[in-house]
Amino acid sequence: MNYLLADRYRLDGELGRGGMSVVWYGFDTVLEREVAIKELRTPPDWSAATAAAHHERIRREATSAARLDHPNVVRVHDLVSADGRPWIVMEQIPSRSLQQVVDEDGALPPMLVARIGLAVVEALDNAHHRGILHRDVKPANILIADDGQIFLTDFGVARLTEAETAATTGALHGSPGYIAPERLKGQLPRPASDFWSLGATLFTAVEGRSPYTRETAAATLTATITAEPPTTSKAGVLGPVVSALLRRNPVDRPGPDQLREQLGRIMAGRAGSPPPPKPTTAPPPRRTSLVFAGMTMLALSVAILVYLSLTP
Repeated sequence: MNYLLADRYRLDGELGRGGMSVVWYGFDTVLEREVAIKELRTPPDWSAATAAAHHERIRREATSAARLDHPNVVRVHDLVSADGRPWIVMEQIPSRSLQQVVDEDGALPPMLVARIGLAVVEALDNAHHRGILHRDVKPANILIADDGQIFLTDFGVARLTEAETAATTGALHGSPGYIAPERLKGQLPRPASDFWSLGATLFTAVEGRSPYTRETAAATLTATITAEPPTTSKAGVLGPVVSALLRRNPVDRPGPDQLREQLGRIMAGRAGSPPPPKPTTAPPPRRTSLVFAGMTMLALSVAILVYLSLTP
């Protein structure tokens, strides 16, 4: 391929692709360095308004990720507009995604998964302190470099928490099986929601399967909010940490400091049980419970319809 983007970036071949984008091996002819270039592609049946909204979402990805400077976050170098759409220029990291590793190698040892988890905790905590939520933590968005370093990538649905607006809070962004249950109930995302997604990701890595995945996206979303939390069989000492991250109530999940301590102890061979969840209020009377259950199922139905309507 011989294509020069913005008279600067040479596209040298395809690195990978998803449903909405293609990532290219690239070369920066000005700074003479290898880069990765993410090209946005929209379905031909999308309206101009829908395409424009998605382009803006990609621009947010670049803006959000460019604010982060952390050893476990893929760096964004540039944002280019060409051919009527944005292209994101990022550092190129020889790697496989965690999803690829699990698909090709199977379930991973708990000690390795603990190290991956600790790296992602550090990346998320750094982003959260800057008011940025990732909102799509999953195995496909975690890179394991050839030298063993761990990176969190694809802030495509990241959002500055202080910039959340009424025009967008109704949209459901993320990947089925890795969206926290409170988000499916219509609540706004929060740092604890990213950590729930991390818990589902670590479950996948150590068990070799996603905790809530079903045959369809709708069934997966329903299982996330209604099915009993899955139990681990291969996680060993990592099991209590994964279970704690998957607690339904966001306030019951461990925070970054607790996770650093717990994962660090596992890596050092001194694993201990995570602290118990914070006390919660007594369960409401049955009448209130039934009303709440009905409201929850209504919110879930709306979430499924919104997700499916936004999925090409």
